[in-house]
Amino acid sequence: MSWDILGERLINGGWAMSLNVLVVDDSAVTRAVIIRALKLSGLPLGVVHEAGNGKDGLRVLDEHWVDIAFVDIHMPVMTGDEMIAQVRARPETADLPIIVVSSEASEERIRALREKGVEFVHKPFAPEELRSTVASVTGVASEGKYGEGTACGDDTSF
Repeated sequence: MSWDILGERLINGGWAMSLNVLVVDDSAVTRAVIIRALKLSGLPLGVVHEAGNGKDGLRVLDEHWVDIAFVDIHMPVMTGDEMIAQVRARPETADLPIIVVSSEASEERIRALREKGVEFVHKPFAPEELRSTVASVTGVASEGKYGEGTACGDDTSF
């Protein structure tokens, strides 16, 4: 049984928050893959916002409540590094959970990102890796739909 009341859901006898999500990547295909993986994961999603670069991502944060952001670091106009620095500098977004989804291979750069309080998921990623990373940074668990007849139950990497 699942009810939805003002963005919160009663799931298996307990309350779970619906996550409003921001996906920032210059590739529309990558944004779609991340969003699809999130939808199939069983995580309780609210509104999903998209942006093609860090500057547009900041504009979304100015205009909408977001619970978690997925950010690429290699983007035109404003990189993910620049966006993360501005998010962390703003008191209203300083604690926003951020997951960098990138093909970045430099361990030094990944370590520097983690020192800014972000998590990192390598492209390509398995949907369960995305789900477990979201759960670890937000404390929000899935609704139990994951792997029950969904395409994500087959270890597919995105």
